[in-house]
Amino acid sequence: MARQGLSRALVTAAWLAEAVRAGRGGAGLRVLDASWYPPKERNARQEFKERHIPGASFFDIEECRDKSSPYDFMLPSESHFADYVGQLGVSNDTHVVVYDGDEVGTFYAPRAWWMFRAFGHKEVSVLNGGFKNWVKEGHPVTAEVTQPTPAVFKAKLNKALVKTFEEMVQNVSSLKFQVVDSRPEGRFRGTELDQGLESGHIPGAVNIPFHSFLSETGHEKSIEEIQEIFREKKVDLSKPLTATCRKGVTACQIALAAFLCGKRDVAVYDGSWSEWFHRAPPHYKVSESRRNK
Repeated sequence: MARQGLSRALVTAAWLAEAVRAGRGGAGLRVLDASWYPPKERNARQEFKERHIPGASFFDIEECRDKSSPYDFMLPSESHFADYVGQLGVSNDTHVVVYDGDEVGTFYAPRAWWMFRAFGHKEVSVLNGGFKNWVKEGHPVTAEVTQPTPAVFKAKLNKALVKTFEEMVQNVSSLKFQVVDSRPEGRFRGTELDQGLESGHIPGAVNIPFHSFLSETGHEKSIEEIQEIFREKKVDLSKPLTATCRKGVTACQIALAAFLCGKRDVAVYDGSWSEWFHRAPPHYKVSESRRNK
């Protein structure tokens, strides 16, 4: 596909379908379904068992995380990540393609993409348009669950791609890097609850809701359109940038969008608003609702 040279950050359904048809799966190419949904709404693992891309394995974000943390989906340790993806047949030489089944097109897949990159794996791609477009285009699905041959994966955390609470606090005054928040505008402004939490944002953050980067069909917008979105929000892609959201998931859409524009070093604040709300002092939580009380 065009512009697939950016370490193949995106692959088309047509490209992946041809790879599956040609039998290029296995150690050289592993496809991972990284779907996750609120438990009362949909069951990601059950849906995977019922239909998925042939040869794919289920990447369980509930399992591949730091379970000792009070915050959802925090990065696991290097050894935990290495062991987990190794059991999925991923080695350091494997091209990994991640997708999810969300109706918007792509929701959790960029989180898995960023996790691989954070642990030093460069050959990882997101299926552009997600599973819904794979099905819409008539590509094959299966209920057959294959057991991959375990592989050895060596993980090395790239700390430049991850921001901690302490670094975010320091940045409020130092302004060493720009901060982009990918949540909906109401949650960013503090006018609506954020999944049960009072909402608001980190001082100095800019709001670009993640769906801004997706077309009506659920595909990633063109590089030119993405660049214009950043320009309109006065985000300078030539300068340091950190993405945040509710729990470090849709922030990865910001990292992916910037990557497509050639910026490969966007960091993600892993704890995001979940951690910031519980740990930051009150004057570090900007909220219109709090201001209006």
